[in-house]
This record gives sequence, C-alpha cells and structure tokens, in this order.
Amino acid sequence: MMRLTWVQPEDLVGHELRQAAEDGREDLPGVREIAARWRAAGGHDAPPRAGASPQAPPVRLRRLAEDLLDELAAIPSPLPEPSGWDEIVAACPDWPAARGNMTGGQGPDGQERSGQGPGRRAADPARVLGAWQGRAAGCVLGKPVEKIPREGIREIAESTGNWPIRGWFTAVGLPPEVGLRWPWNRRSAVNSLAENIDGIPEDDDLNFALLALALLERYGRGFTTADVAQMWLDELPGGRVFTAERVAYRNLLMGIEPEPLGARDVEPGPATATYRNPFREWIGALIRADVYGWANPGDPATAAEFAWRDARLSHTANGLYGAMFTAAMCARSLDASSVTEVVEAGLSVIPAGSRLAAAVRDAVDVAGAEPDFERVVDHLHARHGRLHWVHTINNAALIAAALVHGKGDFTASIAGAVAAGWDTDSAGATVGSIVGGLNGGVPGQWSMKDRLTSSVTGFDGIALGELARRTGLMAG
Repeated sequence: MMRLTWVQPEDLVGHELRQAAEDGREDLPGVREIAARWRAAGGHDAPPRAGASPQAPPVRLRRLAEDLLDELAAIPSPLPEPSGWDEIVAACPDWPAARGNMTGGQGPDGQERSGQGPGRRAADPARVLGAWQGRAAGCVLGKPVEKIPREGIREIAESTGNWPIRGWFTAVGLPPEVGLRWPWNRRSAVNSLAENIDGIPEDDDLNFALLALALLERYGRGFTTADVAQMWLDELPGGRVFTAERVAYRNLLMGIEPEPLGARDVEPGPATATYRNPFREWIGALIRADVYGWANPGDPATAAEFAWRDARLSHTANGLYGAMFTAAMCARSLDASSVTEVVEAGLSVIPAGSRLAAAVRDAVDVAGAEPDFERVVDHLHARHGRLHWVHTINNAALIAAALVHGKGDFTASIAGAVAAGWDTDSAGATVGSIVGGLNGGVPGQWSMKDRLTSSVTGFDGIALGELARRTGLMAG
C-alpha cells in the first residue's frame, strides 16, 4: 500500500505537538488538552525519521487529526519570533544597511519601488564560480550518507581510511558488516561515491539553487512570493519536494494562496506556510537561499529580504530566519576576507531574541574555543538532540560551527558539516557554498566533471561556469 510521506494528518499531529514543545506552547492548557485527546483516541507520536507511519489509521482517527491540527494552529507561540518583515527588522539591533534593493516590482511592504541604497556592486566572477563549485562539492560529499547517524558516518570513514574525512566516501574496502549496519542512501550511492561520480548528480539542494536563478531571470529582482509559487508549479513535481515544501505544494493545489506581500488588511485565513504545516521551521527554506546572496554580493540586508520573500511560501519564524541567515552569509562570502565576517553578517539579519540566534551564537562560541571539532559536535548534539535531523536550528548551528572551526579550510569545513550526521548534503552544500565563495574556488580533490544533472527545465547538463555567468548578471 502506498503511503505518501509528509502529508498524512495522523502523522502531522505528532509533528505539530513536537513543534509546540519547541516554540513555547507545550505547557499551555489548550495544547496539553489536545495532546491528551489525541493519545486517548489512539493517536501516535511523529515518526522519528520516516516521512509517514506504516499503516493508514481508522477514518475516525484521521478526522480527529484534521480537527486537532486546526485547533493547534489557533494557539499562537508566546515567543518573540515574528514572521512579518517589519517586525523581523525591528528585532535585529544590528540590521545592516542595504546597498540596493529591487530594480522594480514590490518591496516587502507591497509598494512599488525602483531601488534603494547606494547601489549594487558587481559580483567577482571567480568567487561566484567558487560558490557554485563549493555548493556542488559539499552536497555530493553528503549525499551517500544522508540519513546515516553520526556514529555510522564515522565508522564508514574509518573503515575505508578516510577519517578525518579528506575525500569522497567510497565502498571500496568497506567491510561487508559495516555496509550492512550502515547502508548507503540508496538513491545517492549510485552516483556520489568516489568510484562512480561522473559529473554533478541531481539533488534538491542544487535544484532549488537553479530554481532561484530561474526565478530571478524570469521575474527580476522584484519577484513576489506568488511568483515563487508559480515557479514551483511550473518546474517542480510534487514528489520531488519534501516536508514543508510538500505541505505548501499541497496547499497550493487545494487553492490556498500565499499571503500577499504587504497585506495588512486582508482577512486572516489559511496560508501556504501555515495550514497544517508542522514543518514550517525545518531546513527547506535554508537550502533555497544561496542564490539570493550571490545576486547581492556584499549586501546581506537585500539578500535576506530576497530569501524572506521566497521562504514565506512555506516557512515561518525560525524557518524564515534560517533562509535569511544563509542568504546574508552567501552575500558576504563574495566580498569578505574571513568566516568571522561572514557569520556576523548572518547573525545581523536574524532576531536577536530568537531560538536560532541563541543557537548560532552558542555554536560560534564553542567552535571558537574548542580545538577538537568532534567535541564541538558532541556539544551540539547534547543541546539540539531533541530536534529532527532536518530542522533549521540544529543544522544552522552546525553550519556556523563548521565555518568558524574550519577557518576557511574548505576540506575541514565541509567534512565537519557532513560528519555531524544531521542533514548531511544540505549542511555540506551550504558550508561548501560559503567557503567556496570566500576562497574563490575549491581544492582539486573536490572538482568534478563540469556537468550538472537536473530535471529543472533548461538546466540539465549545464556547466557551473555558465551558472556563475548567469548569476553574475542577476547581481547587475
């Protein structure tokens, strides 16, 4: 029997209760009562790693799940974590000055504007290419070990003479018992091991970067969230998106539309990012943000605003902040001279009182003080171990820690992001993007045949050099 992942109401309740535990609602009387009703009716917790529980529930339980999801959605988080643009900026005391915004279209307030700030700077072609190369390398390194926990990744690497990680994973020399204990990601092992890499394989972490570039090329710098939705419907099969993106996609197909930019007088109702979407603070928006930074070199404020416009289709609060954090870092990676400058730029665009800001600051402090990165990762797992392996907060903290500890060393940085065992390809891709941009390239052992496989229209077989050229055009 087919069980479509990430959208079954009976699974979403457990995830929403888990979200409530994270966003300060768990101890509110209404949430406690809902949790009790769900468990008394025979409802289960969220599947720990899979996207769906194995069996369909009785009809009565599914109907109850739908009702409880709506009741939970009506209980707001008490935490100071806004999702509106003006409120986010007001919550960032170190918000950077913008160099230049849109060349046309709507700003976040819904008003037409022709640009602001002292003007955009051109991107350094070598650094943009380095960012694309770094994103591809970090992604491919993490692909075969995605969903394998930290201890399994280390055992695989040690047993093949690759610990600390200094090159691609390989099945050559892997003891059979280790392979049985920690099976490769079945979709990725065929094209992302040292012995079978032949060009850059397709991955959602790369497809979303292509989609962002296509979005800017089609709609320009004044794109709206509705334009992002249209791009998804035009270019992304529903089965190729996951977690928050799949829920938002489902909502679009149900006729639910994203909240208009600047709409303050619109009657509240279901929105793509919030309707029965317990994954709205997971990592999906973060992995979509790099191109918005590359299109705004040296301008973290405008990069963050671009990322916010995209992310609000599917995410709220810390889900938005993760995308903004990443876009701002990618923007500074093209003109900064150190990872410290890059991470500070990322922190400047996320609300200071948010859970994400606290997690990133903690990760930066620990990574800066502890010489052994394995101990840094011990600390991160102890602090964030309750979070799902594809949540924004734990992965963003890891990204920051890998950047700070790696100090610009490309190999050490992507290896640390992957070896931690959370969202290995996504964390590796983001760290690789930033360090690749900062350094203007990647070491030779991480180079691949310059041909990217993708199902996004017009991009299959494209060279990274061509992607860098087109990205530079979007920066002006």
